[in-house]
Amino acid sequence: MSRIAYVNGRYLPHGAATVHIEDRGYQFSDGVYEVIAVRNGVLIDGEWHMERLQRSLSELQIRMPMAAAALNVVLRETARRNRFREGIVYLQISRGVARRDHPFPSPDTPPALVVTARRTPPMSARVIAEGVGVISQPDIRWDRCDIKSISLLPNVLVKQAARVQGAFEAWQVDQDGFVTEGASTNAWIINSEGHLITRPVENAILNGITRRRLIALARAQDMTVEERPFTLAEAKSAREAFLTSTTAFVLPVVRIDETVLGNGRPGSHTMGLRQLYMNFLAEKTLETD
Repeated sequence: MSRIAYVNGRYLPHGAATVHIEDRGYQFSDGVYEVIAVRNGVLIDGEWHMERLQRSLSELQIRMPMAAAALNVVLRETARRNRFREGIVYLQISRGVARRDHPFPSPDTPPALVVTARRTPPMSARVIAEGVGVISQPDIRWDRCDIKSISLLPNVLVKQAARVQGAFEAWQVDQDGFVTEGASTNAWIINSEGHLITRPVENAILNGITRRRLIALARAQDMTVEERPFTLAEAKSAREAFLTSTTAFVLPVVRIDETVLGNGRPGSHTMGLRQLYMNFLAEKTLETD
């Protein structure tokens, strides 16, 4: 079956889905995006994604292409037309099409909207059972990582470095030696007291939706969550570590650079947190049956 995309008001087969060569997303990375998990037609934490999208647009002074309710209809319809039970919806909004010039175009320029959807296979049971490795890389990104901008070249470079070294992810480290986040994930450690530690929401990281949900779930279970910076050295001496994202959910980290954490196997706390999140996904799906 041909995949279907939504482009500026039309549902089109992928082969016919195009944008103008002077779209400012293409020319300047002048836009934002969201990736939303879909299970059985349900947009997981869709309201939080929409909230973050509107914030990112506001920070860049780009207007919404349509009302939030209408955009939600487009997202669900794009997922429906692609006929999968488990996958993602990707949406991208640029400032629109205009003659190439650095200043903003006319305020009348309509934002450009693209939505795609695709099936994603479940994470390998072996990967979950064995855990993954990450490498450390200098954080060379701009100072507004809280905006979910489509300008991702630094993330691409560190993710490629991880792939070349046989790692799943790269954890970026700022000039003071503190871990910020992964190329496409949020970073977590668990200390000897069983406390969950992750960097606080600030300009240096994106407030991941899975991160936000896991914090809420953990605190509802009376777990201690510390939102504070942690160094690479602290991460390497941690009891456990893991990462979170829309596609990986909660994934154990068992090696950072050449340092093996604990006994080199996913820890019980991390696996418990993953199950907690998977239970949440199952409950969200059941609510709509």
